[in-house]
Amino acid sequence: MRASRIGWLGLALVLLFASAVRSSAGQAESAKPDATVPEAPQPQTPAEKGAKPAAPCHAAKSGKPAEPTAGASGMPPGTEAAGVPCNPIPVINWFARFLTGPEVKALTPAEKGWLAVRNVADPFNALTILGTSAISVGADSHSAYGPGMTGFGKYVGVSYSQDMTGEFFGTFLIPSIVHQDPHYHRMPNASVKRRIFHTITQVEWTQGDNGEGMVNYGNVVGFAIDDAIGNLYVPGRETHFSADVSRYGIGLATAPIDNIITEFLPDVANHIHVRVVLIQRIINQVALAKTGGQ
Repeated sequence: MRASRIGWLGLALVLLFASAVRSSAGQAESAKPDATVPEAPQPQTPAEKGAKPAAPCHAAKSGKPAEPTAGASGMPPGTEAAGVPCNPIPVINWFARFLTGPEVKALTPAEKGWLAVRNVADPFNALTILGTSAISVGADSHSAYGPGMTGFGKYVGVSYSQDMTGEFFGTFLIPSIVHQDPHYHRMPNASVKRRIFHTITQVEWTQGDNGEGMVNYGNVVGFAIDDAIGNLYVPGRETHFSADVSRYGIGLATAPIDNIITEFLPDVANHIHVRVVLIQRIINQVALAKTGGQ
């Protein structure tokens, strides 16, 4: 009984298949054009005037994948307009350029001088000096700088003078004479302990223009020169030897603060996906101002 049912089912399938073949053959025959009648030209629809390809897909700056947008014809996102598909914009990592230090490159004296000028003329440096001066004069109107706008102007002038002196000797003149690289070089792939140790030792030991280690004369010698010149114009400063030694030691002891910020803040920014470049540069300038010995 079961074999009989299977036989009838097979026969029915064969008949259905034969019927389908005949039907498709008949449709093919009817679709053939008559050989005696020439083919009519196919109508061509004119292209729309002003048609533009689809707008590019906009990629989110936070690292999310690109999302297609509607094209010029108003078609929904993800569709093609005028036959041109949506072209995604590559995702940009805003923090990639901060994750590694500068490449080993022998800077010429002119390039080191230009680096010093850029550091002084940096608008974030100006913002930091103005803010620090306003807070300091406002908190102590009886300081050696005096109260009000007069004291504020003196404080700004002294801060810029110290900044220019430090950049001239620490970034340009001394590194040019001893062939020292004035950059700070990060160690993003090392352990945290190794990186902290690196930020401390970089104050006294850095890289030369050839990439090899050397004494950081820009700090070791530059701090002493900056302090000696500052004795000539910084108001209210004690200028005896013990005060000079104290300021010099404090300057070297607090110098790693700037290195720690430069070393670790890009990692924090890369993980939380927040653009903190402005904050980083302001904190760097504040750390440098603390070591000025004002």
